[in-house]
Amino acid sequence: MKIDLHTHILPKEWPDLNQRYGYGEWIQLQHHKPCCARMMRGDQFFREIEDDCWSPTRRMKDCDEHQVDVQVLSTVPVMFSYWARPTDTLDLSKLLNDHIAGIVARYPKRFTGLCTLPMQAPELAIRELERCMKNGFDGVEIGTHINDWNLDDEALEPFWAAAEELGAAIFVHPWDMMGQGRMPRHWLPWLVSMPAETSLAICSIAMGGILERYPKLRICFAHGGGSFPATIGRIDHGFDVRPDLCQTRTKRRPSDFLKEFYLDSLVHDEHSLRFIAEKMSPERIALGTDYPFPLGELSPGKLIEAASFSIAEKERMLSGTALEFLGRLRQEFETEASRAHSLGLL
Repeated sequence: MKIDLHTHILPKEWPDLNQRYGYGEWIQLQHHKPCCARMMRGDQFFREIEDDCWSPTRRMKDCDEHQVDVQVLSTVPVMFSYWARPTDTLDLSKLLNDHIAGIVARYPKRFTGLCTLPMQAPELAIRELERCMKNGFDGVEIGTHINDWNLDDEALEPFWAAAEELGAAIFVHPWDMMGQGRMPRHWLPWLVSMPAETSLAICSIAMGGILERYPKLRICFAHGGGSFPATIGRIDHGFDVRPDLCQTRTKRRPSDFLKEFYLDSLVHDEHSLRFIAEKMSPERIALGTDYPFPLGELSPGKLIEAASFSIAEKERMLSGTALEFLGRLRQEFETEASRAHSLGLL
């Protein structure tokens, strides 16, 4: 079985948000030709997308081609909208969450969902998380920071407590990348800032003591943990030599937390995948592709399957870790075809 933990989806259409809320540069789609649309931020072009970003039938066709059994659906991070008035972000979150819930209800063996929340208002975020968890979601996708808050900000403590109590899986994805104004060329925000954003989030969680105060939290970080795994030696050393600056909320070294959170496998390089597996063990790594975007893994699972892991380790990364992170059982997603395949009958 293959479970792709990291995929993004949008509705094909939604109301004009600029009219609905009366301010801001909200994302809209311009369907300018069949099966294609432009994502527009206000009147500025943001990204071209195809129908694999909204069509479940197109997605299932692609999944069948690459033997992906299940996709975990989450919104495109530009839709987080933490910058907006909280009630407006809540309204948009409900629209996006209800869309994902509808797809999961129609195809429960092929899709499951992570919701989005108005994280800039933790009390509203908790209320929407409770609604979504009652309606079949496995958890939530959040950004690497919430406007000026890093993830260890005291304002977020009620959210972490609620997520732990609800058993919600938390997938952390970079957004609103640092230093973009200094990176106008070469697609550098996506190549340099995204990995740094993820390291920022991991350091905030680990050094902020979040996993000590809420030990039952299940947190997964996108893109193989970004730059964090490769710089853990430097981060540990800083923690050791400047305790006055780094040991303010925990006495545990950052590397002590390596086996207490999860990463997806999206590192694009076998040596990098081996490195994070050695640091954390394959049991903490889950297949994630960033489908349907071009910076993702275009042949889902190929990197894991081609690497020099044991069959058991590959099976764990292709599905077992995702099931554990989501709090789900394999048989909840198995079809007759996937059972036959696992038995060697197909």
